[in-house]
Amino acid sequence: MAARAYWQGQIRLALVSIPVEIYTATKSGAKISFNQIHEPSGKRISYEKTVPGIGPVDRDDIIRGYEISKGEYVLLEDEEIEAVKLESKRTLELVQFVDFCEIDPLYFEKPYYVAPKDELAEEAFIVLREALRKSKKVALGQLAMRGKEKLVALKPCGKGLLLETLRYADEVRKGQSFFSDIEDTKPKKELLDLATTLIDQKSAPFDASEFEDRYADALKKLIDKKAKSKSKKAIIEDVDEPGDASGSNVIDLMAALKKSVDDKPAKKSSKRKKSA
Repeated sequence: MAARAYWQGQIRLALVSIPVEIYTATKSGAKISFNQIHEPSGKRISYEKTVPGIGPVDRDDIIRGYEISKGEYVLLEDEEIEAVKLESKRTLELVQFVDFCEIDPLYFEKPYYVAPKDELAEEAFIVLREALRKSKKVALGQLAMRGKEKLVALKPCGKGLLLETLRYADEVRKGQSFFSDIEDTKPKKELLDLATTLIDQKSAPFDASEFEDRYADALKKLIDKKAKSKSKKAIIEDVDEPGDASGSNVIDLMAALKKSVDDKPAKKSSKRKKSA
């Protein structure tokens, strides 16, 4: 079954317009979701839309409101919101080009694939893709998606383009306040050399397929075990907890690094499972 486009419109560079389609580049993995259950009856809990002093209300009577002061709202119909004119609803205008390394990773949010809408759009699409590749630049613009105008970055990706939504400046916390108590000192050369050697030993090309979600796997095993037991009794298994993070379990850093470097690396497994 063909993938459904998340957004359709055009990319505009000066006087050139390129009809494109945008597709989500990610999908939800093996996520375990739970429902809330009334334990005595074993039935699922449902939620009703209610108004204090009135009780349950019909879904047709619900509209959206923006709170301007405590308990006072500006009410808006869906048609009013949809009628807001914003050019970026259908057009992604490329307004600036920057080096990819200029964008802090903190700003990147979610990736999307971009493809030409039809054969007529391919020539201009390819020219833009190769121009970005040759200049080693990333294009910036703004795009209205699902009720929000997002800042986006556009770069080559194989035969297509990759669009990544970016966070605005006011959505990113500055890290300096969290790091203010860290001393501005250099580590001892011997410690730094050992740590660098350990990193070199464990370096390898990135392959996302080498990692799996260990937490989801463990939950599935627990669910299967509980289902087979047909018991309401809790199944608790002991696990090895990491050492006390507060520092009471202090070890000699030099000795630990030396031992880590001297230990032969374990054979690379077919899958490195990722923790939750």
